[in-house]
Amino acid sequence: MGYQLANLKSVSYFDLSKNKLKGDIPYQLPPNASHIDLSGNGFTGGMPFSISLMKGLKYLNLGHNQINGQMSDVFGQLSKLSELDLSFNSLSGDLPQSFKNLSSLTSLHLQNNKFTGSINALASLPLDDLNVANNKFTGWVPDGLKDIKKLETGGNSWSSGPAPPSPPGHKSKSRANKQSEEDGEKKSGLSTAAIVGIVLAVLLAVIILIALFSRKSSPPSHFLDEERLSQRKPFTSLSFDDLSDDKRNEMHRKFKELKSLESSSSIHHKLSFNNNDFVNRMNIKRSGSVRVTCYSLADLLTATGNFATGRLLGEGSIGRVYRAKDADGKVLAVKKIDSSFFQGGQGADFTNIVTNISKLHHPNISQLVGYCSEQGHNMLVYEYFRNGSLHEFLHLTDDFSKPLTWNTRVRIALGTARAVEYLHEVCSPSCIHKNIKTSNILLDTELNPCLSECGLEIFHQSASQNLGNGYNAPECTEPSAFTLKSDVYSFGVVMLELLTGRMPFDSSKPRLEQSLVRWATPQLHDIDALEKMVDPALRGLYASKSVSRFADVIALCVQPEPEFRPPMSEVVQALVRLVQRSSLRLDSSASRRADDYD
Repeated sequence: MGYQLANLKSVSYFDLSKNKLKGDIPYQLPPNASHIDLSGNGFTGGMPFSISLMKGLKYLNLGHNQINGQMSDVFGQLSKLSELDLSFNSLSGDLPQSFKNLSSLTSLHLQNNKFTGSINALASLPLDDLNVANNKFTGWVPDGLKDIKKLETGGNSWSSGPAPPSPPGHKSKSRANKQSEEDGEKKSGLSTAAIVGIVLAVLLAVIILIALFSRKSSPPSHFLDEERLSQRKPFTSLSFDDLSDDKRNEMHRKFKELKSLESSSSIHHKLSFNNNDFVNRMNIKRSGSVRVTCYSLADLLTATGNFATGRLLGEGSIGRVYRAKDADGKVLAVKKIDSSFFQGGQGADFTNIVTNISKLHHPNISQLVGYCSEQGHNMLVYEYFRNGSLHEFLHLTDDFSKPLTWNTRVRIALGTARAVEYLHEVCSPSCIHKNIKTSNILLDTELNPCLSECGLEIFHQSASQNLGNGYNAPECTEPSAFTLKSDVYSFGVVMLELLTGRMPFDSSKPRLEQSLVRWATPQLHDIDALEKMVDPALRGLYASKSVSRFADVIALCVQPEPEFRPPMSEVVQALVRLVQRSSLRLDSSASRRADDYD
């Protein structure tokens, strides 16, 4: 259903409300729709990431369903959204920080969910109608929301004590403009008492600003998360005595741009600002629409210790990857692309490659941080994953390391499948990865997967080192033979590794067992044989039905004929159904042992 909906590119008004639809919300909805109403159904699961790409969306109603879990941070680009209804579901966790970017939102209904935390992310929105009743919100209702015409906040755990004072300028520009328009419509003049009150308030604000700006010394750096960034006035730790008004306005504008970039990141790092940090961040070089840092060769030489052997993280068919540490102490991963790809004028335009990679935004895809193209050196800079790759967890751990539990393996498979689905069915034109393998699946601190080397298929077009590595489909006898379906095959091999703990090709095994696919495929539907195939490191801590359904998905992906392999959207749906049906439950005794083991 989702794949068909995505082809309805001309549909602007999409209404399937009050039906008996069940299961996950279709991952791909009409991409150009401005009005979507799916309320009054039986949808479960979470919100599809594809909603984040619907920049023309104005109305979204998902109320009265059974949507659960923490809400995805998908609202960063929905600046035209004016009405949002998520009421009467089972959504939990804190409100996503991308709510702050909903600059046109006038109506928001979140009642009867399980949301927690504060609602400060809503404070600057131009809301006329807000209902957050019957949740688990805490803290205080921001003053900026108390003048809303329709406001419902009952049934929460608000703090009973006095609320902390709002910072200067906390009221949003849109709300302030709206208030001034309403005041302008009033023909009667202000009373003397009101005028005196306004004058006193202005004088107090001026005194506060003078006190803040007159600081001569910089205070110690503080770690600020996004919540505190949104509640504090910028620049309070800077000295502005020698700056003109124009310069201050320019710095303020650039700081707002910087904060917008930080808040749109898929992984929210804690930030530390002092005077030098602020200047360095303002001077980041940008190239056109590429929202990544342009690093100099000298900076990367310093950050990698002149590409020291001790900094080498790995080497693939495209080039080597080094661990780097920038001037701010942030650890990065630098991929140094082999110069042979750019010799003889046959190499691709590196700037275009960077531009295309920078457009890939998905929670399960490794985020590009920056690049360098200088003196014949072409490098890509990515976020660094301290947990390394899935390959390391499966094949390079020792007896003292805790292996991945079955629940975690299924979660890794689903997250990786969503990343490939995004490349195949959301990106336009479709993006073939061509090098899906466990060493390219990185794991964050919570063991969530991030697929790397996305957008680098042009290099694999002329590379042959990755042929015959155990991951490639039978039809891939040359680099130009890779297709979307060959990606599906490679993903199936990754799932086999998660199931068995074996390498795709292992010459140390008996001859008939060296090729993982050839050895495993005939046994995937044999229950007794399947139990013997499961990774011994799991020590029996898994649900048999879950393993059997997992094997069914593998069998579909690794079929020798590409036309019989399913599209990635169907693979994702199959894995989601696996999770829903089994809920990844272990037998009661095994569950207790798994809790101790994980």
